[in-house]
Amino acid sequence: MADNIGEIILSRPDIQEKHFENLEEKIGINFNNPELLVQAFVHRSYLNENREFPTGHNERLEFLGDAVLELVITEYLYNKYGNPEGELTNWRAALVNAKMLASVAYEIGFENFLFLSHGESKDEGTKARDYILANTMEALIGAIYLDLGYDSAKQFISRWVITKLPYILENGLYMDPKSRFQESSQEITGATPVYRVLDEQGPDHMKFFKVGVFLDKEMIAVGEGMSKQEAQSEAAEAALKIKGWKGPKVNIIEINEEK
Repeated sequence: MADNIGEIILSRPDIQEKHFENLEEKIGINFNNPELLVQAFVHRSYLNENREFPTGHNERLEFLGDAVLELVITEYLYNKYGNPEGELTNWRAALVNAKMLASVAYEIGFENFLFLSHGESKDEGTKARDYILANTMEALIGAIYLDLGYDSAKQFISRWVITKLPYILENGLYMDPKSRFQESSQEITGATPVYRVLDEQGPDHMKFFKVGVFLDKEMIAVGEGMSKQEAQSEAAEAALKIKGWKGPKVNIIEINEEK
């Protein structure tokens, strides 16, 4: 990027008020190219209302960052653990899913730096906002990779994402909630969970479901969602919290790096 473009971007009041230097300090990374850093936080909806904005949206950076994130985590798991491929795949999926990436984005404080349309700005604390934040995490990784290279992207991912792996393994989060609840309930009580639709509202193209999860005749928890599967997953997750069950123990096979 030409120096004058960087100066234009950094001199804009709408960018200055975001104080991206605070983000750089938080993550311990100083960008050479401010355009890439800013672009990582630009949602497509913002450009619809601000067509003169000097960067594009972040979707191409997100595409790149997704690949870098998966490679770094795959490389780490391959070198660190001797578990079968299927187990490592599940661990990786738990690290790169939207829920985990959004939680890291909240931890860092991404919301202060987003460029969103007026409509999108109102959706704080929603699943839609979580999805935007998860995509922004991938876009930032893509921006770091382009600006500073693979090693810097790897350091960022190691610090903010891979460090969540012990928590994932301890709490069985590498399995979906329904599987975790079923395995735990069968092991502890000998009962298999049953899911029943308690309520169904809305037209066919926009259904809303309320589902209860039962052990024998006792309803343990209720979940809601735009599909039966989503509502069942929410119910299972709530039931795990109510019961205090973490899911089955995982057999971790660490590779001895000294060999």
